Amino acid sequence: MEMKTVFPPRRAGYAWRMTTHDKDSRLTPEQYRVTQLCGTEAPFSHPYNGEKRAGTYACVCCGAPLFSSSAKFESGSGWPSFFRPVSDDAIREIEDTSHGMRRIETRCAACGAHLGHVFPDGPAPTGLRFCINGAALVFTPEDEEDGEEDPS
Repeated sequence: MEMKTVFPPRRAGYAWRMTTHDKDSRLTPEQYRVTQLCGTEAPFSHPYNGEKRAGTYACVCCGAPLFSSSAKFESGSGWPSFFRPVSDDAIREIEDTSHGMRRIETRCAACGAHLGHVFPDGPAPTGLRFCINGAALVFTPEDEEDGEEDPS
């Protein structure tokens, strides 16, 4: 069976590329809209916004670790917010001038999935607010014994 890629050409250069099979078997329509079409979920709509358990947030597309719960904070924005990624090379930042605004888009550095945006109004120690769509993430609680990811 031939696998076709679904990323547009601007996704070239990422280590992992999603195929049509991956898209159909891994992503809900909302996850696809957010991660592949640079969509935004409605504020306060995703359970991860209020998630309080210790654990790791990974890319819903490729599973790359992106954020730790230790860097999560309540921003009041309606989206899960973090003041830093798990590592400096976990996230790619790209200038976004859509919708008549100038913002910095965040993408998974491993696969190019759209995550959200980063703003310079976060708490110490970084002063950054990574405002991330919950649909772009999968959360694995620190105390989960079987190693399975939470499919929310």
